[in-house]
Order: sequence, then C-alpha cells, then structure tokens
Amino acid sequence: MDMDMDMDMDMDMITTLHSDIINSHILARLDGPTLASASASSSHLRRLCTQQYLWTTISTSTWPSLTHPLALQAISTLPNQYRSIFSDSFPSLHPLPHQNSSSPPPPPSPELISAVDIYYKGKPVFSRVHRTETQKGWFLCSPLWIDILEPSETVPTPLKFAKTEDDHDWLAHVEDNLELSWILIDPKLKRAANLSSRRAVSARRHWLTGEAEVVYAVAVEEGRAQCLVKVTCCGKSGGEMQVREVSLTMEDLEGRHVMGRESMVILQRAMESCKRKRVDVGEAKEGYEKFCAMKIERREMRIKKEKAMDTLAMLVAFTVFITLFCFLRFYVCV
Repeated sequence: MDMDMDMDMDMDMITTLHSDIINSHILARLDGPTLASASASSSHLRRLCTQQYLWTTISTSTWPSLTHPLALQAISTLPNQYRSIFSDSFPSLHPLPHQNSSSPPPPPSPELISAVDIYYKGKPVFSRVHRTETQKGWFLCSPLWIDILEPSETVPTPLKFAKTEDDHDWLAHVEDNLELSWILIDPKLKRAANLSSRRAVSARRHWLTGEAEVVYAVAVEEGRAQCLVKVTCCGKSGGEMQVREVSLTMEDLEGRHVMGRESMVILQRAMESCKRKRVDVGEAKEGYEKFCAMKIERREMRIKKEKAMDTLAMLVAFTVFITLFCFLRFYVCV
C-alpha cells in the first residue's frame, strides 16, 4: 500500500509540472519502450506521450533509413504514423498459434517497402530503402528474393577482413557486433514488421569463395517457415571488409524457398497476427538452430522414404520377373 501511495504522490507531482517541462526534460530523454510504458500511467501522460514528434525522433534515430522519402510516404499510410511503425517494428516477430479463418486472405498489396539498416557496435554504417512490386508475374511465380544492393555494388565497413588464422575469433566478433534491421512496410495493409533478429544467428565462411556469410532470422507460420536475411561480406586479408550482398528470402521446413505469391500471404498474416516480443540473441540462435535441425530431420526422413520406395519397387520388379520366368519355364517344359 505504501508503494501505491508513493506512486500516486509521484504522479501528482508530475501532473503539476508544466507540459513544456515534461516534454523537453523528461519525455524527450526516454526511449521507445519507456515512453510507451509512461503513456499507460495516466490519461495526462498518455496525451503527452502520443505526440508525433517524440515518436518521429525515436524512430528515425533508431532506424536512419526511415528518413528516406519512400519510407516517409509509406509511414504516412499507417494509422499513427511513426508511433505505429515503432510499435510494429521495434520488437522481433514471435509467431502465435495459427487460428483457422474461413475468410479468404486479402489480395496482395501492389508493393512492399523495405527499410534496411546495418549497424557496427551499435552505430549505423549503412541504410537503404527499397521498393518491391508484388503484382508482377516474376515476383508471384518465383521464390521470394529481395536484394537491397545492386549486382556490382559494395558497401564499406569499419571492420578489417580477417586473416585465416584468426578466422574463428573474427567470425565471433562479426556475429556479436554486426547488427541488422529489416523493416517491411505494407502500405495497403497499413502494417509493418521487422523481419530481422537484429543480432546475427550465424556467421560462417563460404566453403568455396571464403566470403563471410552472416545470417539473421525470424520464424513465421508457427515456426513452419522462416524469414532469412543474409549479409555477404568480402575483402582482402587485413584490408577493409565490404558488404556485397544483403538479401531477404523465406524457407519452409522442407528446405524449399517459398514462392512470392505464398510469401505475401504469410507476411500479411505475420504483420497482423504475430506477437511482437523482445528476443535475446541466445533465444534467436536456439530457434534458428532448431529450425535447421528440423529441416535436416525432414530431409533425412524424405531420403529414407524414397529409398524405401525404391527398394519396394525393385522387389516388386524382381518378383514379377521371377514369376514370369517360372511361368515361361513351366510352359516350355509342358
């Protein structure tokens, strides 16, 4: 009871302050989650905490790509603009149990807007906004693949490309310090989602080229599919590391890339129904490794099933051959 009384006294003290003082000296210093919590404290604070300029400042400082005109146009379609984009995009997606619905899925939006930011040690090193047309035949009938960079484009980073003998420690450093955000905005649906785990779930060398491949992932469809963002890094040993590929794909548990038409349904469902949850790097890695293990298990089961079917087909063929041979031999003898 004493704690409740203290909270009430603190709230009374805050409400006696002038709104300009609260805005400039308190609310302007809060981060997004704290500002959202403060808005639930009282109707007075809610009115102050929902001011658009606060969320504009927080969102653009968190994701510099949102200052791009294309992103601004997409954000203007959301119900509460920057407050909506922060609410939809700050925590990672966390799939909820699927609820069967008799209503057909909404028609695919004509476009998707990707706002991508890469950070090194928490500081932005690259930002890009990309528009993807989703009603073209090539998109609907091909596997989902959104590539942010041009084929010959590279992006410099503050990192040094590792020497071979330092490979393990260097990959661990990249995995811990190279972060990524991929906000996907659907202007027609008026929703958004962050399709990156923020922290990497895997960093490894490509077996042929030696390039570093850093992977970020979030699960959708109750874990039956996964959005994968791959960052490919190249460079000379001891020289500047450069990013040459940043791409988004989607895989199912069979290891197949999800087609564009199906991916639109999954993404729209994820934006509308997935819970937003802060996930630590350990939980994200565990989910990714579990998904990979399930893919391997299903592939092995499929291979075993195919081998069993091949063996059965050979036995049937052998049985038919022996039966026919015995019949012909008996016929000749008679």
